[in-house]
Amino acid sequence: MRLNADKLISRTMAWTFPLYAIGALYIVGPVLGWTLLALLVWHRRIYDLHSLVWVWFAGMALMEVALIVAHINLELPLFSMIKSSIGWAKGWALIALFIAAGALLRNADTLWRGACTVGAAALLLTPLMIAASVVGLPEILYVSPLKILGGSGPEYFEVRLYEFDSGFGMTRLRYFAPWAPAAGLVGNVLLILCLQEKDLRWRVVGVLGCLTMIVLSLSRLGWLIALTIPATLAILRYMHRPALWFAAVPAILVASVILPLVLPIADAALDNLLAARADSTMVRNWLAEIAVQRWQSEAPIWGHGIVETGPHLVKFMPIGSHHSWLGLLFVKGVVGVIALAVPLGMTTIYLAANAVKSDLARAAFGVMLVLSLYTFGENLEILAYLFWPGLMVVGHALSTLRTSR
Repeated sequence: MRLNADKLISRTMAWTFPLYAIGALYIVGPVLGWTLLALLVWHRRIYDLHSLVWVWFAGMALMEVALIVAHINLELPLFSMIKSSIGWAKGWALIALFIAAGALLRNADTLWRGACTVGAAALLLTPLMIAASVVGLPEILYVSPLKILGGSGPEYFEVRLYEFDSGFGMTRLRYFAPWAPAAGLVGNVLLILCLQEKDLRWRVVGVLGCLTMIVLSLSRLGWLIALTIPATLAILRYMHRPALWFAAVPAILVASVILPLVLPIADAALDNLLAARADSTMVRNWLAEIAVQRWQSEAPIWGHGIVETGPHLVKFMPIGSHHSWLGLLFVKGVVGVIALAVPLGMTTIYLAANAVKSDLARAAFGVMLVLSLYTFGENLEILAYLFWPGLMVVGHALSTLRTSR
């Protein structure tokens, strides 16, 4: 049955774009997560999980407790509680489920090759998407009828070729994500996985595909992470070698001379990058301000229990969106922040401590770094159905480290 789990995972990843084409990704992710949990229970692997996986289970369960208490405190209707709980099962719960499911894998090769497959497909489809924008085909081909099964909005079921970004004044691509910056997140997670692939041809194609996704998503945070996290992991790989430390001395001396000259240029480039999407930055700041103000004054401990639409000032976007921590403060209060911060922090530190001596732990650490940075730019729970392969890497690393003690 472990082999069946591997096949289920590899085939799901291979079918990413076909599933997107019928609007099924938003449905398949949660179904896969809960199915893998059933396999864990059925084969009694649930008792062999790393202690940190149980910390994730506890944290994500606490999210549901906060949701229920907030509904009771604010006297929200039972229907709202049920709807929000279903959202929890498709969001926060999935993070713990996929981390736990990593223990089902025979090895991580399934995930490496699966990520390369997705990258290869993205690389092949990119010219077609760009051509569609050049010849003027509709941005949205259609909205899948599977939308009737429920979701946060039509964007989860849209089949979109491209979109025009007025801030950058150019076309940006979403690939199979509900919005373009989310494609940057998924691209960065898959990039970490592709870099572990043993076959050179697959690795090159996968990496090129993921980098293409990141660049054409026009996600500023995505660009920054793609430039820094893989380099950080590469340094960690050779951290134990004396040659690295000897090479670091002249590198530091050169950097001390060059940095004063480069920093003003980098600072100007950053200002231009922020100015390119000034409206987006302003909306994010307003959303943050509204979330903090209403959290402090209305529901500091347990939050509001539900996501609320913001005013016209923020283009009617959900309050606390574009930021996991502010979203948690608004919806689940301080309790929700603790429920995420504890397992996220403990897991990241644990994997960091093992990243020098283990390739698998280093890759998992890279995934945790990507997700941690994206907590300041996205709401992780509503995208867990997309970046689940990265979560499985984390779970598989924890399982492997546990058995190697």
